[in-house]
Amino acid sequence: MSLVELHAVSKIYNHSVAPVCALADATLQIAEREFVALMGPSGSGKSTILSILGAMNPPTSGRVTVDGLGIYSLSVERLADFRREYLGFVFQQLFLVPYLTALENVMLPLAAAGIANKRQREMANDALSRVGLDDKTHRLPADLSGGEQQRVAIARAIVNAPPLLLADEPTGCLDSRTGRDIIDLFHRLRDDGLTVFLVTHDAAVAARADRIVHVQDGRVLDGVVAADSLSA
Repeated sequence: MSLVELHAVSKIYNHSVAPVCALADATLQIAEREFVALMGPSGSGKSTILSILGAMNPPTSGRVTVDGLGIYSLSVERLADFRREYLGFVFQQLFLVPYLTALENVMLPLAAAGIANKRQREMANDALSRVGLDDKTHRLPADLSGGEQQRVAIARAIVNAPPLLLADEPTGCLDSRTGRDIIDLFHRLRDDGLTVFLVTHDAAVAARADRIVHVQDGRVLDGVVAADSLSA
């Protein structure tokens, strides 16, 4: 069953000189509990696809559904609820608050949900445990390695238990070994029930996904099964 569907999605940016077509009739399906990597050259449309899936960039035409919801037909208020309930975001730039501990950084998305503080701490501790940072909860970001900081960012993204995790170049600032550890973590989260959609320029990272989707000149090409999945 597909969790995410893009059907004939186009995006045109109306710049002052001339319109720019960033995405043209893109069609894509992502199944529940699938780990999909999106690859393509700079300017190909990767970021546009990610922002559209992230409910932050309405398409010019086409249909986008997540769990059967036409997300761009939702009201502004319901769209904000949708992002909180359905989506976790992981970026190359981590956006950790430097003066907050790992636990406090992970608690941040829970504050707007009206959850009691005690429950927030329980949920944040559980998320940090899932990413292997049980013993680092009270450390500041500056006292953590780059890989540990990325794990805090991932814990923050999953603390609300969203079904869909969107990751934009999450290994881009990490050394190869630490990057592999982060992809291992994504695999475990997938096995726990999350659907993972990752944008990367790194073919070695993409090869560890279940499927690789290529985008070029704003057009989505057929996805292929990743090499690691064939040998699994």
